[in-house]
Amino acid sequence: MKLTVPKRIGIHTLLIVGSCLFIFPFIWLVTTSLKPVEQIMKMPPDWLPRAYYAPVEGQRLKVVKEREIGEPSLIVRYTVGGTSPSRVLLPAAKYADGKAEIEVRVADRTEVVRVPATVEKQVPKGWWLVREKIERLPQDPGPAARWDCAAPDQVQEKIEPALWNYKGAIRYTGYYEGKFLFWKYKVPMFLVYLRNTLTVAILGVIGTTLSSALAAYGFARISWPGRDTVFVIALSTMMVPFAVTMVPLYGVFRALGWIGTLKPLWVPAFFGSAFNIFLLRQFFRTIPQDISEAARIDGCSEFGIFWRIILPLSKPALAVVALFHFMWAWNDFMGPLIFLTRQETYTLSLGLQFYQSQHGGSEWHFLMAASTLMILPIVLLFFFTQRTFIQGISTTGMKN
Repeated sequence: MKLTVPKRIGIHTLLIVGSCLFIFPFIWLVTTSLKPVEQIMKMPPDWLPRAYYAPVEGQRLKVVKEREIGEPSLIVRYTVGGTSPSRVLLPAAKYADGKAEIEVRVADRTEVVRVPATVEKQVPKGWWLVREKIERLPQDPGPAARWDCAAPDQVQEKIEPALWNYKGAIRYTGYYEGKFLFWKYKVPMFLVYLRNTLTVAILGVIGTTLSSALAAYGFARISWPGRDTVFVIALSTMMVPFAVTMVPLYGVFRALGWIGTLKPLWVPAFFGSAFNIFLLRQFFRTIPQDISEAARIDGCSEFGIFWRIILPLSKPALAVVALFHFMWAWNDFMGPLIFLTRQETYTLSLGLQFYQSQHGGSEWHFLMAASTLMILPIVLLFFFTQRTFIQGISTTGMKN
């Protein structure tokens, strides 16, 4: 049925709106990963990352806007008990006759005392308390951030991405120290998670592609007693959830001594997957039987037909299987959570848990940056392989 122009416009409009709805969370993730931590929870939310610059103790520095001064105040310096001079902001009403009312910690209580103090700066109402923006990890040592008060016209706002979030996200989970022959090395744990994830994903792709293709060829191109019954049984395994099999699998892998290693995450892929077998079987059936018959007449073996003829003609379907498994292995969280016990064997999906605090105070800017780094390879992979992916899906199950 041929669609009219208004119907086409309506369908394309719906597709564009749907695409925007699906891409909205990804855009929010990326923009949040470029914001400083103090802007992430800002309400109403701001899409663009912003940086502020203001004078702090005579120097123009990148700062954090702490709060607006609500009453006339003073910045004073004072000394208590022979300690080094302290600097504090207090309301102007708490300073008189050269003395300031200061809260001092005494034993287990706080007392208000009047101590001699020198006025450093008068702060009118409406100024901003600003603090120097220091880009370092919470666990890194360093001097305390300097602070000051600045007039509104002295605070400069710029749209500036916080690229430090990505550097900090890579360093946040610590470092792994290893040794290769006589060479000692030290790398961020994030790169170790990346290496483990790539290992699991690539080995799994190789295993599931080869094993599923071999099984699918047997179901699609070779006649043998009970073939259809066995195929139905294989498909029925798709209805068994992982929650049912994870305890028996854990017992098997523990008996093999694989718990705490990456083997439980990629070795099962070499035994095929019901969905991938079904997808490849449907594609193999679209290839004319005449090609296989001609090869048999020429003396080619069954495996030779599979390896030299069927597989080269099935590249789109094989690419779909490889892409599906790579995405599944890359995003898998439950498997690593159950079978991995040491941090140096964690994958990216499990390593992201280190960015979340169980007691509050999570470093959300680092978490968003690490999540973006994890998602980006999948987005790029699909972007560069979408033509092959769509071809493999659209031609599966269609007779030539």
